[in-house]
Amino acid sequence: MRTVKAAAESWPISGTFTISRGSKTAAEVLTVAITEGECTGRGECVPYARYGESRDSVLAQIDSVQAALQSSADRRQLQQLLPAGAARNAIDCALWDLEAKQSGQRVWSLAGIAEPPPVITAYTLSLDKPDAMHGAAVKYSARPLLKLKLAGEGDIDRVAAVRAGAPDAKIIVDANEGWNIDQYHQMVPELDKLGVALIEQPLPAGDDAALDGVDRPIPLCADESCHDAATLAGLKGRYDIVNIKLDKTGGLTEALLLREQAIEAGFDIMVGCMVATSLAMAPATLLTSGAVVVDLDGPLLLAEDRPHPLNFEHYSVAAPDSALWG
Repeated sequence: MRTVKAAAESWPISGTFTISRGSKTAAEVLTVAITEGECTGRGECVPYARYGESRDSVLAQIDSVQAALQSSADRRQLQQLLPAGAARNAIDCALWDLEAKQSGQRVWSLAGIAEPPPVITAYTLSLDKPDAMHGAAVKYSARPLLKLKLAGEGDIDRVAAVRAGAPDAKIIVDANEGWNIDQYHQMVPELDKLGVALIEQPLPAGDDAALDGVDRPIPLCADESCHDAATLAGLKGRYDIVNIKLDKTGGLTEALLLREQAIEAGFDIMVGCMVATSLAMAPATLLTSGAVVVDLDGPLLLAEDRPHPLNFEHYSVAAPDSALWG
């Protein structure tokens, strides 16, 4: 017989984290712990209002499958019990962790892949006024990859300020659905001159059709427009890259499938995250092989992290220690 426990946690952010949809000072996460015998598997998720989720709604979803999980429902059955989203993510990752602990194998062996090597991760600069973003760029100018949160008006000045502060860094930008198609056409030539390497989700997901046939001198990455493998068909001809996040796919099981099918369909891969602890990032490290961008800096934005956190030495993120997950 299994026991399943879910808990809400709040992890303070270092300062304030701002994107086009608003600001926050803490990462509000939910954890799931599934215990069977002497082994406990853990997973973490971030309920996200953009997708109609709240702490209470995600807890209710977790509660709705308690009986099935206690009766030994596995990861494959879970895909049918819950839709893609935060609740399924936390449970799915907890089941992977539980299986690894019960089998005595590392989770990548269970997934049939090699141990993920350390890879460079982006470091995110919060949306702010150009002078503040310039100061942040100077502070983090030694990092090889910076990700800038943008919003529309004033974005060229923001990127120019960051480029001046970090002239050697590779820069990617994330509009978080904050532009319209006219702004896209106006800004892309200027961003190209500033050496921007990737634009993430420029338009609202519902406006993707406006990208049909447009020039993409800078590769476009689908984030809010890409959730699971079923969403890939609507992205062809509009995006070059898909951003895989476990809270969107509903866990590692679907994320591995999405990665495989996206590559088969000709997309490049980005691996992303919400702002959360190392427990949430750990499963995503299994997706990083061959990714053109890895953005798993969530724990670096927090004031503190969990015990046995991920290793972020040399601007990279490495596979988790078994004491953390998997």
